[in-house]
Amino acid sequence: MRVAKMTGAMGEQLIRIRNMSAGGLMADCSRCPAVGEGVQVEFSGQSIPSSVVWIREGLIGLKFDQGVDLGELFAGRKPRHGFRPRPPRLEVGCNATVKLKKLYYKVEVHDISLGGMKVGPIDEYCIGEPVVVVVESLRPIKGEVRWYSDRRAGIVFDHELSFDELAEWCGKRLELASLKAAYKH
Repeated sequence: MRVAKMTGAMGEQLIRIRNMSAGGLMADCSRCPAVGEGVQVEFSGQSIPSSVVWIREGLIGLKFDQGVDLGELFAGRKPRHGFRPRPPRLEVGCNATVKLKKLYYKVEVHDISLGGMKVGPIDEYCIGEPVVVVVESLRPIKGEVRWYSDRRAGIVFDHELSFDELAEWCGKRLELASLKAAYKH
């Protein structure tokens, strides 16, 4: 099943597409917005304005504001040799530790997807090196540093996270943020 990013008043989250037509889609959703709410659904960097038309037991029905040409939307998505299509990314802003050989870097995770993450600060010589990333409430993840720019790096995971694993981690982060906010008041 295809994964997309949905952004609305509740923030951004990944959704797992069950079925899709030119007029809308049905997807698994962990934090469903209200019926009637406007959202944006992102596929491969293309954002589609949509509205929530129904919610039922962790499923959501979205109607696209305008008809979508599915052939055009997914054109050019065939994997090329040595290239994996980039999954949708969630901006997270949390801390992690990156282990590279015998060095440990304390970094901020800027964004995360099923297939990788952007972290920083880190050193340029890390490009091409295998790493292990440890983020609170998520299992250690093995990967490789693929790019470096302005003290930030892109890490591609050796094995993609599952949709359920990433959705559960995002849910835990939201619960923790809510508890911290309630404790401050």
